Amino acid sequence: MKVLVVEHDPATAALLAATLREAGDVAVVETNGAAALATALEHHFDAIVLEIAIPGLDGLSIVHRLRRQHCHTPVLILSGRHSNRDVIHGLNAGADDYLTKPFDIEVFLARLRAVARRGLAPLALLLSAGNLVLNTATREVQRGSRPLHLTRTEYSLLELLVRNTGRVVPREQIVETVWGFDSQIENATLDTFVHLLRRKVDPPSEEKLIHTVRGVGYSLRTKSRAKTGPSSRSATPVQTPA
Repeated sequence: MKVLVVEHDPATAALLAATLREAGDVAVVETNGAAALATALEHHFDAIVLEIAIPGLDGLSIVHRLRRQHCHTPVLILSGRHSNRDVIHGLNAGADDYLTKPFDIEVFLARLRAVARRGLAPLALLLSAGNLVLNTATREVQRGSRPLHLTRTEYSLLELLVRNTGRVVPREQIVETVWGFDSQIENATLDTFVHLLRRKVDPPSEEKLIHTVRGVGYSLRTKSRAKTGPSSRSATPVQTPA
């Protein structure tokens, strides 16, 4: 795996690079935001580890510009900013995951590998639930005629829910599927992702699709599915590749 590490602190940058290389990965380190953006756009990386507070160009601006230029390399923010607002801003900017400092090195590696796995190309298939349609090849999502712009993690979460339309997906299954079985995702982190996803999928003018099942997990239901109960089949494949 080839990883771009964007970190201004020399000691932390050296630690991350050494950890990745010991794990058999290739690590490229940038300490300046503008240089990091150019490197990310000019070269292929399997994942980017990104600090927010870096000179030249801050981390949130880097993510914004990468996504605007259709660079979908998975991004793990690794930052000393740890408030809920900071996490939400990072995820809204287009990052795929957010890990705060100080951090456990094993947790860091697990979260990074989970983020990188979500960058793999999916099988081509259209899935639908009500007027919500997902293209699993391009990761394009539409609700009616309105395109939804989702981060990789938001998309993975939504796809899991759509594939299980009418069923309750337990929290443990969501974490294992979206982040990986070895990830240590807290309940608050999962709830934050669902909150951000709901803001995009379920505007006030539309039928509410994503539902919370307290103490269990989450469910995606349309009005027709809600009548049939949890034994309903999962989302309908609309089209398969030729």
